[in-house]
Amino acid sequence: MGLCLWLVSSLQPQAREPSRNLQDLVQLESKVAAVSRKVAPATVALLSEQTGSSGSGVVASEDGLILTAAHVVQGADALLVVFPDGKQVQGKVLGANYSKDIAMVKITGPGKWPYATLGASKSLEAGDWVIALGHSAGFDAGRSPPVRFGRVISKGPGNFLTTDCTLIGGDSGGPLFDLNGNIIGIHSSIGQSLTNNNHAGSDGFRDDWDRILAGETWGALSMNPFANPEMPVLGIGMAMMRGVKGVTLMAARWTTAGSCCRCSRNGRRAMP
Repeated sequence: MGLCLWLVSSLQPQAREPSRNLQDLVQLESKVAAVSRKVAPATVALLSEQTGSSGSGVVASEDGLILTAAHVVQGADALLVVFPDGKQVQGKVLGANYSKDIAMVKITGPGKWPYATLGASKSLEAGDWVIALGHSAGFDAGRSPPVRFGRVISKGPGNFLTTDCTLIGGDSGGPLFDLNGNIIGIHSSIGQSLTNNNHAGSDGFRDDWDRILAGETWGALSMNPFANPEMPVLGIGMAMMRGVKGVTLMAARWTTAGSCCRCSRNGRRAMP
């Protein structure tokens, strides 16, 4: 097949042994499908009336705490939260660390919401299987959040990791899972290739949990990659110059020149 496939040994989330037969592949496919069914209900779309933008997030607690990317909540105090079944609720933007591109949103209404468990990202290694979900190109009532399957390509710098899961506009802020259905990252920026994408690791949330939950906002998306080794470099250009409504977000990492972060704005993808 041109690529070495890796078997999930005993269905553990971080296995790197080669697949040896069709049964191994069927077992892996079955595991991915089971995890996707489990976590899809917690994968939400986030829409801002203030900015006209949309992104994704994941509910991480039964009382409605949502993890997402900082650039998804930028400029908004409140967001419309849309679940895959179409249910809509209001969410309040809490805090954010823009240097790590991580943020939290809290559903304001009472309820026991579907949620996924927070996992660990520091133990990930190249070759680990991962599952990416998100509301690609914005919420679509006609489908569930698309599932993408891939591997960790590299880790770093700082809190970030790179996978080959294919992502597009609207996926920003969506969850990255291990094969146990634990949240191990949040989609941050899309590489020059659609199959080379950066994610903010879940341990970044653990490190800053109390501050973000308390509503603190700090850090900045900077053009200087050496200002903070944990931050993606974000350049902002007006998409109207390219005949597209909204704002084009172009991000680059000094290890991946020309990579870009695409958000969905005004119902359309903002592309470089």
